[in-house]
Amino acid sequence: MSGAARDPEELIRLDGLKVHFPIRGGLLDSIRRRPIGWVRAVDGIDLVIRRGEVMGLVGESGSGKTTTGRVIVKLTLPSAGRLFLDGEDVTALWKRSQLKQYRRRVQLIFQDPYETLDPKQTIHDFVAEPLVIQGDVSPVERERRVFEALDAAGLRPATDFAFRYPHELSGGQRQRVVIAGALVLDPKIVVADEPVSMLDVSIRTEILNLMLDLRRQRDLTYLFITHDLSVAWVIADRIAVMYLGKIMELGAANEVINDPRHPYTRALVSVMPSPEPPKPGKRARRVILAGETPDAAHIPTGCRFHPRCPLAEQAGIMARCQAEEPALLELGGGRSSACWLAESGKPLPAVERRVGATEAVDTPSA
Repeated sequence: MSGAARDPEELIRLDGLKVHFPIRGGLLDSIRRRPIGWVRAVDGIDLVIRRGEVMGLVGESGSGKTTTGRVIVKLTLPSAGRLFLDGEDVTALWKRSQLKQYRRRVQLIFQDPYETLDPKQTIHDFVAEPLVIQGDVSPVERERRVFEALDAAGLRPATDFAFRYPHELSGGQRQRVVIAGALVLDPKIVVADEPVSMLDVSIRTEILNLMLDLRRQRDLTYLFITHDLSVAWVIADRIAVMYLGKIMELGAANEVINDPRHPYTRALVSVMPSPEPPKPGKRARRVILAGETPDAAHIPTGCRFHPRCPLAEQAGIMARCQAEEPALLELGGGRSSACWLAESGKPLPAVERRVGATEAVDTPSA
């Protein structure tokens, strides 16, 4: 890492990461490998994940968060940029032997436990499979680690679950099996891609608590990918908010939620469900963004959020937002924001009741 002293707490670093997928116009273009355009799924992000922390990666569908996670577990080849693990540049590690060693340290929890598990495979065989692939563990040791992983994932006693098939388990139990499969190699970091989005709310709480317990017991680090900002707030130490392949805001979870410094983050926070109703006579103001996220193949010029931004016109900076794309500006205290309004270091101005196509809705108290 070119001369600069590395933070000993740094486990993962992404430098200028880009993932662009080609668009083919037809059969001839596919044969000639000639793209007619590019989907810029991840478009140049810098991110550090520290040892032992839970980093929440949040954004709408199409923001690039899952693609970022797939690069970290080396399921997707980056178009540009570098990936570091423990200070080692691992961007070019793609040989089979190298990937086997890499995946001892980096594992993935998939979103859908129903699709992840092979219906013809017992729970024991699913959890044991990473050890079989590694090929350097004795049968006795393999059995010990499989049952230990099942027990750690909350499937107790492990002997009651090991030789069942997926259809014999509930959704929450299946996700615990997937977690056990990620734990069995004793990784340093786990990329959890929407691990609770398919589960009932009551089961979500159990799985989130399990993940936090495992972090303490095994000194794990998580990249927790979710579209649900309220879930990220519960589990994450820091939150990075992504939009159209870029990080819009980064900071400690409580600070990002309680004092967002990017209009996109504030819009997401405003529609989070709250257990507490507004005070009598007060109204909760929700910022409802108009339209869907723009196509990653046709990203707007300038700030990519400006077509949906409720503040650009109101603050009189629309021309600048349309012409110049802000970098991720350091705000101090570990906070960053990719917004021209953040340059002053002041909180964002209030959203007027209606600005262009975006509406600020007053929700009456109960």
